[in-house]
Amino acid sequence: MQKFTTLTGVAAPLEIINVDTDMIIPKQYLKTIKRTGLGTGLFSEMRYNEDGSDNPDFVLNKPGYKAATILVAGDNFGCGSSREHAPWALVDYGIRCVISTSFADIFYNNCFNNGLLPAIVSREDLDKLFDDANRGANATLTIDLEAQEIRGPDGGVVKFEIDPQRKQKLLNGLDDIGETVHARGPAIDAYEQRIAGNRPWL
Repeated sequence: MQKFTTLTGVAAPLEIINVDTDMIIPKQYLKTIKRTGLGTGLFSEMRYNEDGSDNPDFVLNKPGYKAATILVAGDNFGCGSSREHAPWALVDYGIRCVISTSFADIFYNNCFNNGLLPAIVSREDLDKLFDDANRGANATLTIDLEAQEIRGPDGGVVKFEIDPQRKQKLLNGLDDIGETVHARGPAIDAYEQRIAGNRPWL
């Protein structure tokens, strides 16, 4: 999993509350278990017209936001069904951080296993970040995970809270399996050596 330390990029404003996982990646894209290739389906029902052409009114199709790596979103982002394809699609598109006042629990937990930072901020700070994000190509934010800061284009700073263990997972690029191997590596190695000594035919 890719580490998350600092990120500087264009922030796209998605001023919609209760964005559910079906809006993030509709059900027709769930046939694959691969984490790649899902970026094309991200927000597809809002992003494309019925004929498959780009919807020019959708934020990620606007010239200033096509290369966005940060999403500033409304309350309760990632609600709905517990599909891990949602963070997969966001990361595959290039989004590495979603900022909101709140996230659905399952989506929030899934983010940390996929290198996606869900940053929770206050309502007042989210409004400030929406103002920053509405600047188009000039809507550049810097996310500093170690300092737990979001720095705006005018030098303003917004702080966010994060569980220390989850923070370390992102900083080190470790999902649940990687975290277990990292923490229990010496014990696992010792066990395998003991088994190899006792049962060399295995």
